[in-house]
Amino acid sequence: QVQLAESGGGLVQAGDSLRLSCAAAGRTFNNYGIGWFRQAPGKEREFVTGISRSGSVTDYAESVKGRFTVSRDNAKNTVTLQINSLKPEDTAVYYCAADPSGWGTQGAYKNAYWGRGTQVTVSS
Repeated sequence: QVQLAESGGGLVQAGDSLRLSCAAAGRTFNNYGIGWFRQAPGKEREFVTGISRSGSVTDYAESVKGRFTVSRDNAKNTVTLQINSLKPEDTAVYYCAADPSGWGTQGAYKNAYWGRGTQVTVSS
């Protein structure tokens, strides 16, 4: 099992950048693919990006390609989501999830462990 904690959210203006972190507790962090999801008010939670356990494979939703970058540091048990050129439609609670299969790609989170989320609010 792995416990996840997101951080780095906040209130920013359109065009700004943010770096979100997902910190994991547990010795088997590098066995898990890690994904980022987001849920905006009144909408379903959606996949944003994911990274495989080794970091060699990444997957992005079309809506964020070119602006979002995911990376991981297995030595520090962290995954980072760099978000550039923020838009008001990026406003959401951002969650990280640990995928036991290790792939981290969209659709691989049926048995995932979830963090509690961090709020990102983008003003226009």
